Amino acid sequence: MNLATTSDADDFQGRRLGRYRRWHARVRTELQARRTKSATRRLTKRARREQRHSTQVNHKIAKQMVAVAERTGRGIALEDLSGIRDRVTVARHQRATHSSWPFHQLEAHIRYKARRAGVPVLVVDAHHTSQMCPRCKHTSRSNRPTRNTFCCRRCGLAGPADVVAAVNVRNRARSAWVHVNAPEPATAQATG
Repeated sequence: MNLATTSDADDFQGRRLGRYRRWHARVRTELQARRTKSATRRLTKRARREQRHSTQVNHKIAKQMVAVAERTGRGIALEDLSGIRDRVTVARHQRATHSSWPFHQLEAHIRYKARRAGVPVLVVDAHHTSQMCPRCKHTSRSNRPTRNTFCCRRCGLAGPADVVAAVNVRNRARSAWVHVNAPEPATAQATG
């Protein structure tokens, strides 16, 4: 599971975090089965600890991404993930992971750290970023044979699906940046 992926193919993986969260879920289940006041107190304490841990992981990811963007003189493009939990259907075993990771918090951390560093941040539409080929622009569900791989059915471009999606996000941000920062055409003034 990748928490974030850059167009430079840098993955911020969540394997350790996944194990940590599964362990907390197992302990949470045991405590919920007890149904005592002390178990409820311990559940609340554990929930706060897990929340602090995910906040700290988000801070680390945001700090690394902003540092790379600042060092290389580039900006940061993010997918607009608002409403993702309503739009995307996930397998039953992935529901807890999908619904509990604070994507909005990571975006907020990236935004405020980038503002402090003077790094521009753009949010682009996430529609079909992981199904579209960045080379030939062919968009199809069949371009994603598995969750982690991308293989364009038209031109044959293949690679990790998260990296391909990150390249598509970068390309959309570049075109949006050019559109927003394009100089306005000069208008001729009529003199009479």
